[in-house]
Amino acid sequence: PPLLAAQELARIIHLVCGPYELSRYHYALPSHITADGQEVGATRGVAGSMLMLLEEGATHVGIATDHIIPSFRNELYPPYKDGSGIEPELLSQFPLIEELLDALGFVVFPMVEYEADDAMGAAAVIAAADDRVDEVLICTPDKDLGQCVGGKVFQLDRRKNHRSGVEEVREKFGVPPESIADYLGLVGDTADGFPGLPGWGAKSAATVLARYGHLEDIPRDPADWDVTVRSAAKLGATLREQFDDALLFRLIATIQTEAPTISNVDELRWTGPKPELAAVAERLEAPRLVERAEKLAAKLP
Repeated sequence: PPLLAAQELARIIHLVCGPYELSRYHYALPSHITADGQEVGATRGVAGSMLMLLEEGATHVGIATDHIIPSFRNELYPPYKDGSGIEPELLSQFPLIEELLDALGFVVFPMVEYEADDAMGAAAVIAAADDRVDEVLICTPDKDLGQCVGGKVFQLDRRKNHRSGVEEVREKFGVPPESIADYLGLVGDTADGFPGLPGWGAKSAATVLARYGHLEDIPRDPADWDVTVRSAAKLGATLREQFDDALLFRLIATIQTEAPTISNVDELRWTGPKPELAAVAERLEAPRLVERAEKLAAKLP
């Protein structure tokens, strides 16, 4: 029956980080410059990878992108990543990937105020609440997204074919998913441009947060800590003196699940390419994408 088929089709949801994929393929694939001088190598690579996801059996896919690089986090903390360090050849492909993926028939979440990470987290909440869904796979190795893991939600590193649940997150960072933002508030994240607190490293942050969970619950006096941490007195003093910074960095690292994405998972079902795909693919000198997309569409129920 059609209803049963729909239930089957919605069992696994794939949420993909467009900026991560674009960056990965930019450094992994040879350059391809079109006749009009546009670099498109990474864009073509990501598109091929998303079609491969469908060829491997994915049915419901959402791809989050950064439509512009700065977000609300830059207002909170101006040194936060703003795209200024991104190579022009890569940055110029951000609008192209949105256009090509949309033409291929994928649902794209282009973020303006928020970031791609927020979109994946927000869509994961909606998808996990659907009774038809067995698993939500957030496809990125980004440590920030570890905080979204739990229940039906897993992280999938497609490059390594490694799937992370709660225990894998705990094993990697030393803290459970609900403490990941606190952890990043202490140790910082160089990829996102915020430093954390001086002296606090992965081991000390994990030891303290594994015991206390959140920044507010760490005793102000390290003499009251019932875990052993090297240089505890110095770390405790730093935390007291720079507690507001730690809270700010935690907020920056926190996935904002109110980012606009979907109303329900049915919107994510891939139903084939759009008519404009042929023209877009021709401009990007990628005719093979049309053939692959049409072949997949012919097999749809």
